[in-house]
Amino acid sequence: MLDVVEIQKIIPHRYPFLLLDRVTELTPSESLIGFKNVSIAEPIFQGHFPGHPIYPGVMILEGMAQAGGILAFKSMGDMTEEEAAQKVVYFMSIDKAKFRSPVRPGDRLEYRVSVIKNKGSIWMLKGMAYVDDVLVSEAELKAMIVDK
Repeated sequence: MLDVVEIQKIIPHRYPFLLLDRVTELTPSESLIGFKNVSIAEPIFQGHFPGHPIYPGVMILEGMAQAGGILAFKSMGDMTEEEAAQKVVYFMSIDKAKFRSPVRPGDRLEYRVSVIKNKGSIWMLKGMAYVDDVLVSEAELKAMIVDK
């Protein structure tokens, strides 16, 4: 549904901090499914951990947040690319974060984000991350869309 070029038109993140490769399903104001291919070539693995590479939980949460930002932007009616470029998503809180299984190079990390509640520019989201349909992480995210 959205490739990485289209994702970059919506959120400002860029390499090495763009943590979403593709959005495969999107239902505005409801849910989004997208993924990141975790590669050993990523700089984070130089230090986390040498000889035992594990994708950091904080990076999983950030990818979840980026997916949530896309869901929020795409749920705000017919916002043009120019209007979206003047806005940014700030995450206000991350609650109930859990890490259930390590993510390693070669894994395809699938994000499934759904809207819990929306009031104006404030979004409450449920994020879940899977590898091969096994839940590896989950959290509740609260975000606000603001002018840059």
